[in-house]
Amino acid sequence: MNNLLVLLMVVPLLVGIFLVFIPNYIHIHRWSTFVSLLINAGLSFWVLQHIVNNGIVTVDFGNWEAPFGISFVGDSFSVLLVLTTNIVSAICVLYAIKTIGLSREKMYFYPFVLFLVAGVNGSFLTGDLFNLFVTFEVMLLASYALITLGGTKKQLQESFKYIAINVVSSSLFLVAIAYLYGLLGTLNMAHLSERIATTGQTPLLTVVSLLFLIVFSLKSGLLLYQWLPGSYSTPSPAVAAIFGALLTKVGIYALFRTFTLLFYHEQQITHLIIGIMAAITLIGGSIGAIAYSNIRLIVSYNVIISVGFILVALAVMNITAIEGAVIYLIHDMVVKALLFLLAGSMIYVAKSERLGDISGLIRNYPVLGWMFFITVLSLTGIPPLSGFFGKVLLGIGVIEAKSYILLALSMLSGFVVLYSLLRIFMSCFWGETIISEEEEIPLKKSQLIPSAILVLLTIGIGFGVEGLTPYIQDAAETLMNPEIYIDAVLEK
Repeated sequence: MNNLLVLLMVVPLLVGIFLVFIPNYIHIHRWSTFVSLLINAGLSFWVLQHIVNNGIVTVDFGNWEAPFGISFVGDSFSVLLVLTTNIVSAICVLYAIKTIGLSREKMYFYPFVLFLVAGVNGSFLTGDLFNLFVTFEVMLLASYALITLGGTKKQLQESFKYIAINVVSSSLFLVAIAYLYGLLGTLNMAHLSERIATTGQTPLLTVVSLLFLIVFSLKSGLLLYQWLPGSYSTPSPAVAAIFGALLTKVGIYALFRTFTLLFYHEQQITHLIIGIMAAITLIGGSIGAIAYSNIRLIVSYNVIISVGFILVALAVMNITAIEGAVIYLIHDMVVKALLFLLAGSMIYVAKSERLGDISGLIRNYPVLGWMFFITVLSLTGIPPLSGFFGKVLLGIGVIEAKSYILLALSMLSGFVVLYSLLRIFMSCFWGETIISEEEEIPLKKSQLIPSAILVLLTIGIGFGVEGLTPYIQDAAETLMNPEIYIDAVLEK
């Protein structure tokens, strides 16, 4: 069972490498990518079941036991995210097969998607900080290729900003790792947690923790999100959906793992700063979502709002809020991918990204319109859709922590999400239709099926939340009790 953890990264990596050597067999590229991601999803679910029944799963590479070797660690939190990653990526690939275009497919689109998923899965599963840096870089190198795929002027402009920011954050990441290793003599997360608990979180360690906070905030879009709207609004819809669903979530995961396992001793400093950053992110994301009339920019700023909302739970640091954050994180991966795919379909049929240029689409594309409306309800947190339960739990946790400013900002940001997305719905789907029967661009069922699957997922998560509860509770329990993670890795 333990070795299955390795397969979750190795399968997409090996399939991606294999596809590089057969560039002209696009049909094989398409379906081997889709099938390998489904296989990974099945493996993830199997591992998750084992973890809930038997505890955390670990694997030590080369039989070098932790903390001396490289370790993969699978707990409910990380494997839940791996499972969601592979499901969402498979659906986005299904959408890409019909929309990305042969020219981009021949530019190794599918291998790069697989490399990105391998990096994301590795980031969720790694048990040491240097290996986290390596898997981050695998993910980022693939994303550099995907963001420039197509080579439009706007893409190249935004990709330069995206690459520059990530090069800087990666350099800071290495500096933070070097300082931490110099202070504690280890990079294994469980061993680091044990040593920090034994020696105490000194002022110097707190400074190092703030350096990690800067690094992971750049990756996740917490406060330092200026690179995100342009980077997510220029690629093709399938790529933007993968980015919106996955990339910021890796940064969020790193923040949760670092500040619940390692740097949780001086919460009056570190977690207070996280709370302030989350508050400013909620405000900035809300302003952006209201200010713009470009559909893709509005959707991108909604990603920023969700980053701030999820990290409110880390700021207040109680088990109810953490449970809410875990379920909301899974919901957000599904629904953000759905939002980007639907926005891409709208732009495809209307031939414009601006709200003022689009009207009456529901007359021509009723299924697209009602799927968008369900997405709006889910993101707003209307019961019984998937966004409701995470928002309620997170709100209760914030109330328990008596962080009323964060509670008010979280609630207000929810109204902004509702307003910004309803503005798209009312402007683009209602009113006089701008598309005559002669000009109507056919929207094939094969283009709508991936979005329909994601709509069913958000409904299914909402109605099936009771079945998810054991996994969510186990994930939150592990995050709130570092000794569970330490004992599993160091086998005490």
